[in-house]
Amino acid sequence: MRTTVTEHAGLLLARIEDDEFVFEVNFETIEPTDVTLRFRRDGEKVGSIYNDDGTGKTMARLTTAREGDDFIGVRVPKEFVSEVLTAAVETGRVTDESAAEGYRLRVL
Repeated sequence: MRTTVTEHAGLLLARIEDDEFVFEVNFETIEPTDVTLRFRRDGEKVGSIYNDDGTGKTMARLTTAREGDDFIGVRVPKEFVSEVLTAAVETGRVTDESAAEGYRLRVL
């Protein structure tokens, strides 16, 4: 798997790809909760990373901006999630650093 987490065009870009899939999101901030990281851009939620019903699967989800609740989700490794969260903290893009540390304890 190849990963990229970097600032690009005023946003943080997170991308992971392998032979089976590509997941890429651009965001201004991450809003952490106990078990979810929400990607926000222009004040709107554009996706999230969540633990699938308490299992070992960590899923990344993008909303499609269509009517309804359409989304695209893929399984991502926790190492990628940790890399994204670390970059968001280092660049001041986390809405609540205490909640981010709680997320690290519970999920990562």
